[in-house]
Amino acid sequence: MGILSLISGWPGTSGFGSASTAEQVTHSIDASNLTIIITGGASGIGLETTRVLAMRGAHVIIAARNTKAANQAKQVILENHKKAKIDVLELDLSSLKSVKAFADSFKDLNLPLNILINNAGIMFCPYRLSEDGIEMQFATNHLGHFYLTNLLLDKMKETAATSGIEGRIVNLSSVAHLYTYEEGIRFDKINDKDSYSDKKAYGQSKLANILHANELSRRLKEEGANITVNSVHPGLIMTDLMRYSFLLMRILKLFTYILWKNVPQGAATSCYAALHPGLKGVTAKYFVDCNEYPTSNFATDLKLAKKLWDYSNNLVKSLQRS
Repeated sequence: MGILSLISGWPGTSGFGSASTAEQVTHSIDASNLTIIITGGASGIGLETTRVLAMRGAHVIIAARNTKAANQAKQVILENHKKAKIDVLELDLSSLKSVKAFADSFKDLNLPLNILINNAGIMFCPYRLSEDGIEMQFATNHLGHFYLTNLLLDKMKETAATSGIEGRIVNLSSVAHLYTYEEGIRFDKINDKDSYSDKKAYGQSKLANILHANELSRRLKEEGANITVNSVHPGLIMTDLMRYSFLLMRILKLFTYILWKNVPQGAATSCYAALHPGLKGVTAKYFVDCNEYPTSNFATDLKLAKKLWDYSNNLVKSLQRS
């Protein structure tokens, strides 16, 4: 899938391309036996992903920091799809305490969990630390999702084993993973303010999303768990994610408008990775426009992936003790 395919919308080997929408890639798929959690499912491509998954019959749990907005989004969906099954639970990914509370609340519902879509994120924000004292983009985009996934993993394994249905985890990454710090992941300088770059910090967090998916996939395969883990790039879409760089993005879009997608197109690859039967057994892959796509050398570095896993695991444990 090159620039020509992106511009033209021509489909790739999957039969879909940059012009495909979330509804198109899930056409005729029955998801009525699935329970799905999506972080950040109340706005932007997360909301469209929620709408389409619910339209296909899935029971969708929106994990959102702003529960008022999430419940409003839920009502809008229900107005058009009265049988949609949607619940809302509070989740602030920049807070490990909130992540733990969300996982406990979900488990209290006594529901199965087939699919986890790690969709929420923050982009190009000025330097600041999370309540746990971690650089905000790394904390929100990677560490919160890393911890959340680990907390929900036993439930996903149990669901896959008892139902016989393959579990799927989808990490929303970005082509921005190509633009990161020189070391890829700055393990010794995660919180370094003096050398902070909002763009490179975002790229670092998106690289972390791919490395997390690849290492988790490796571990699950070793266990023989019936769960796949993939990462996706949704494309260039003007959403609230760009609130810290809105003017810059508007100018960029003016000169590169043919490369941009609308929201239904932006949600397509997430929905494809979550539901399409053609991806059964496919794991540790990166998808762009619903087709497998190569990543950076950093993203395919198995040692770096393991190092990030160990670093993240130790960081979570140390923050819980403090």
